[in-house]
Formats: sequence, structure tokens, C-alpha cells
Amino acid sequence: MKTEVQTPMEIFFLPQQLQVPLFQRPYVWREDEQWAPLWQDIRRLAELRLSKPFSTATHFLGAVVLQGHETLIGRLPASNIIDGQQRLTTLQIIMDAAALVLDEAGLDILAGQLESLTHNQSNFLQPGQSRLKLMHSNKDHAAFDEVMNVEPPVDHVRLKHSESLIVQAHNFFARSITQWLGARTAKEFDSRADTLVTVLLRGLQLVVINLGADENSQEIFETLNARGTPLTASDLIKNFVFQRLTAEGGDTKQAYAEDWPFDTKFWEAEVSVGRHNVSRSSLFLNQWLISRTGDEIGPQSTFTRFKSFVEHESGHTITELLPLIKQQAAMYEEWTAAAIEDGELTVVEMCVYRMQANGIEVLKPLLIWLHSPDRSIPISVVDEVVAIAESWLVRRQLLSLTGSDLGRIVSDVIRVHREAAPTDLAASIQSHLARLSVSSTYWPGDHEIRLALSTESTYRRFKRGRLRVLLESIENRFRSESGQPQVPRKGYPIEHVMPQKWETSWPVDGLEAEQERAAHVHRLGNLTLLTKTLNSKVSNGPWLAKRESFKEHDTFLLTSRLVNATNDQEWDEYQIDRRTEILIDALLKNFPVPVDHVGLVTDAPVKEADIVEIKDLVIAGLLNNGTRLKSRPGKWNSVDAIVQADGHLEVDGKTFTSLSGAGSHVRGGATNGWYFWRLDDGRTLKDVRDAYRSANTADSPKDGEEASSEDLVVSIRG
Repeated sequence: MKTEVQTPMEIFFLPQQLQVPLFQRPYVWREDEQWAPLWQDIRRLAELRLSKPFSTATHFLGAVVLQGHETLIGRLPASNIIDGQQRLTTLQIIMDAAALVLDEAGLDILAGQLESLTHNQSNFLQPGQSRLKLMHSNKDHAAFDEVMNVEPPVDHVRLKHSESLIVQAHNFFARSITQWLGARTAKEFDSRADTLVTVLLRGLQLVVINLGADENSQEIFETLNARGTPLTASDLIKNFVFQRLTAEGGDTKQAYAEDWPFDTKFWEAEVSVGRHNVSRSSLFLNQWLISRTGDEIGPQSTFTRFKSFVEHESGHTITELLPLIKQQAAMYEEWTAAAIEDGELTVVEMCVYRMQANGIEVLKPLLIWLHSPDRSIPISVVDEVVAIAESWLVRRQLLSLTGSDLGRIVSDVIRVHREAAPTDLAASIQSHLARLSVSSTYWPGDHEIRLALSTESTYRRFKRGRLRVLLESIENRFRSESGQPQVPRKGYPIEHVMPQKWETSWPVDGLEAEQERAAHVHRLGNLTLLTKTLNSKVSNGPWLAKRESFKEHDTFLLTSRLVNATNDQEWDEYQIDRRTEILIDALLKNFPVPVDHVGLVTDAPVKEADIVEIKDLVIAGLLNNGTRLKSRPGKWNSVDAIVQADGHLEVDGKTFTSLSGAGSHVRGGATNGWYFWRLDDGRTLKDVRDAYRSANTADSPKDGEEASSEDLVVSIRG
């Protein structure tokens, strides 16, 4: 067995074939978790070398294990990839994508240098033998061969295997490289291209373990992938920090005792970040690193990015950085502790509390950056910036918009405003967020929030933690008007004023009235916070009994104000709508936008009119309260779904808000409910939806005319 650190130039230069054995798992790397972080590391390394031409900075990619075959005369040397095929496959894809981009740009020499690492020269091959230096023998074989052998220009969408992750990776890197090279002068373009090729050839490093043909590869593989506890990013950083400290001549024992804060239960605890569980210390170090670099850094890249930052960018020794990290870690721990305690919270602490309730971390790097000891930003400015950022985040949550691209925006804000004067910081960041104009990142305006929340079934739409902090924020606004302290954060129950099971004590006459009541029961205006004791006492009782209990026992202004507003009137749909508007007003004031901000988007999201829900079909009279839907023929065709008056479905005693959710429950896997559920006459719900859409477009009334629900039913049913 021979182990050495090698660059791609050293691994791939000689004529050879590296084979992915049939038993290896397919290619599974994806954009968010692997491609984008890897490209970011390559791009950063290239930009560092452009700014510092004599830099020898490198990036470590991990380890691979190769096992050579018996050498046969007249044949290319061959090896099996025992471990690391995801890395090696991706490296080959990047180099081939870059070669095609450079070939199209007329840079034949640079393209040829990369091609020499991905394709063998024809004079080394047997007749009919593939030129590729890496060969897949599993199901990825056809896709890899196709994309690696295609001639430029490449239309990835039209390739036979366009759905393959391998082809998608090739497309991602080709687009990323093209964008990075950009529309520049010929000299700048050539310089960037040359630097990129240098990084790909010599700037990346892997530990390569070469096994002889007679060595037991399975033992090596099991040793490398032993089921021990894996090292966290914090563990790797700790090892690097103290090795570096030793090299600097520092006192490691003193530094460990005084300046390394992470060996406590608080920092060792695991927290959930998306689909990953990471130690809190690893998460903090990732967020601290984003605050220092202004780069979006995935959890899996934390160590390599930290190492590069210390070695090439920070301008500080480890001896100087450790006290800074410790100081900010202590502040971070104080925010976290305050958020779970029952006391008055500062603006920053309240922001941390709300993020914890929502299970998100997106603004933490910004909070750390705002509290950097070397910036000394006044607390009033910090509070103003946090309020701006939280408004942007919360308003997107109110519309249930995606949060997948928000981390990039936070890192952009940090990078762009790194040198901004504290006096200009809040206004500049507000303008930055207000200018965002794509659906994945824009800052929604008042009108859109009001329009959505006025009819939204917020109780069903939002998770309890998110809904509770929204109601608490409204309560705190009401309390602040009279100088009262913040509402205690004790996880108070969310109560429906008109109960969920309203049919018993709150009946109405007629189908239309039932549908209207069902549509209102989960709206914001029908919700309040109650103490647990009072909640169990009044749960499903009639309005007069509830009203008296509210008067006698409840201490929330959310509840007392609704009691005072109704006087002796019944609690009904009108009162719910009226209170919904009041609570929306409070939310908009709590999370304000700049004056005259609208929140327009430019990337043509799906039109609201194209979205059809079950409740739309119920309102149109195409489905009725109690309609039974049959599951599609097969082993599930004995299961029924019962349509509710509010447009939800009941299956096996459980309530579902969507056809697909109900179908997934029955099938035990992802299901398109519009195809899965059918009416007695055999039509799928997709057929009914299509007819509904058609009737709302082709048969819609002309200007000045109105169409009744009866007209709509007739036009659909024929």
C-alpha cells in the first residue's frame, strides 16, 4: 500500500483507465450539498491566485483508494476505484466542462491541457476502446460516456440522459465557469481562464491510497469507513488551530484553558440544520466564518474554508483570532440562553428566539457580524438592521415562500457592506433588500401580505411554533402601547375562538353558510393565546360561555380586546374578518417595509389564478361536503377520501389539506393526488380541475357581466 498527496495533474496525467466497479453505488452528489460548495472553493482559490499571483494556496478534497489490476502487455494500466468515486467523477466532470467552455472560446491549448487529464490519446488504445480515463460500469455508464464525449457546443437539455445527475452536474459546472469567466476584455478573460486551469491541474489535493492487486481492498475500505463517531467540523478545526498555534510558538495549554470555549455540553449538543444534524460548535464556527468572509459556506465545507481563511485571508495569527472567536462565542451563548428563559428580551435576543421557534438559523451570521468587536457598531444601529432583516425574513414566512436562497443573500449583505460606515449601514442594507426582485429572495409588500392573510387558513398553514411567535408579537405590540412587559414565553396554547368542531354549539343553516364558516374557522382573526387552564375549560363551548370565561380569567390583550370589541354581538364570520384585519395591521407594523415599497418580482412566478385547490372546487359546486373520492384502481382502491366543507379531506379519521397529502398517506410515498383520487364516474380530480380552469377562462363573463355559481357548474358539467 502506498499513500501520497497528489494533485489532479498527478492522478490523471498518465495514460490509464480508472474503473468504477459494478458494485459501487451510483453517482449521488447534488448541487446544494456538493457541486456548489466545491465550485465556490475552486472559484475562491482562483480569485486568490489572481489577486496574489505568487500564492501557492491549495484546497484539500479528501481521500481516495485505488487498487491496481495486474499489468497486461499492450493494455493501458487500469485500477479499480475502491473509495472516492464521487470525488473523482466530479473532478472529471469539472475538467471536461471547463475544457468545452475554453474550446468554444478558442483557447485550444488550455482546453487541451484539461482534455489530457480526462481522455487518453488514441494511440494508446486498443481498437474500439473508450478514450475516457475514468469508466463507470454501473447504471451511470451511459450518461457519463455521453456527456464526456459530446462535441461543443453542448445543449445539455437535449442529451439523451439529460435527467442524470452526471449530466446535470456537467451543465452546472459549464454554466458556472462561463459566468465566472464573464464578458471581459480578451486579456482579462485569458488571465482568468489560465488561472482556472492552473487551479484544476495543480491547486487541488487528494490523499491517494494505492493498493496492490493482491491486497485486501475490503479491509481497507471497512477501516476507512468504520462505524466510529465521525470527526465534526469543530473537531477538525480544533486540531488545526492547536497545530497552528504550536507552529507559531504559542502556549497551547494556556490557550486551550483560556481561549477554547467549545468543550462544554452547550457547544457539544447537536442541532438540526435542514437535513443535517451538526454540533452547535460546528454550526457557530460556520456562521462565524460567514460573518468574516461574506461567503455562503455549506456545513460540509466549514473546516476547509476555515483553514483557507486562516492561512490566506484573515491577516491574523491564531493567537490573535482565538480570543476574538471566544468573545463572540460567549455572546452567541448568551443570546441562546436568553431566548429560552422567561424574561424581557432585547431586539437581538427576540430575533434569536423567533428563529429558534421556527427552526431556522439564517440570520445568525448577520448577528455575529453586527457584533464584531473590530467594528464597534452602536446598539441602536444593530437593532435597526436586525429589525430590517427580520421583517424581510418574516414577511417571506407569512407567504410560505422558499427560504433556500436566503443564506446567500445574508452573506451578500455582509460582503457588500463590509466597509460601510455605521451611520449609513441600516439605510444601505434596507435598500439592498428592497432591490431584490426575484421570487426566491424578494421582500413582500403590505398589499400582498394583507391579501394572503385575509383568507389564509393560518392555523393549518403554519407550524405551531411559527404561529405562536406571530401571535406573541401582536400581543407584545398591544402591550407596548400601555407600557406593559413582554408576554411570557411559556408555549401557551393557540385557541380557536369559534371552535374547530363548530357544528355542535355553533351551527348555521344551509350549505353555503357551512362552507363559509368552515373557511373562516382557521383564519388569523379566529385565533388567540390562552393559558392552559382556561384553554381546557372553554375549549368547544358556545360563544356566551367562552366570552364570560375570557372576561373572568384571561390576561392576554389579544383576547380581552376581541371581547371588548364584540360587546353583546355573536362571534361570527364578520367578526373574524374584522379581527383578522386588525391583527394583520399589527403584524405589518411589527415587521415594516420602507415607505412606498411594493415588493415586485421580475421572474414571472406562477399566476395565482392558475393554482386550484380543493376548496375552489367545493365553492364552485363541483364537489360537495361529504363527497366520497375513490383511490385509483389497484391495491388501494378500497380506500375513500371524504371531502369536508372547508375543502380538506378526511382519510382513515385523519384530516389532510391537500389531495397529494391524502394520497401519500394511503400509498406510503410521494403521490400526485390529482391523478390518484377519482369520482364515482371514473373521472380523476385532474379532469375536474382542468374543466374548472377552462370554465374560468373560456367561459368567463365579459366586462360588466357577472357569472353565478350555477352558470359555472353548468358550463363544467355540460
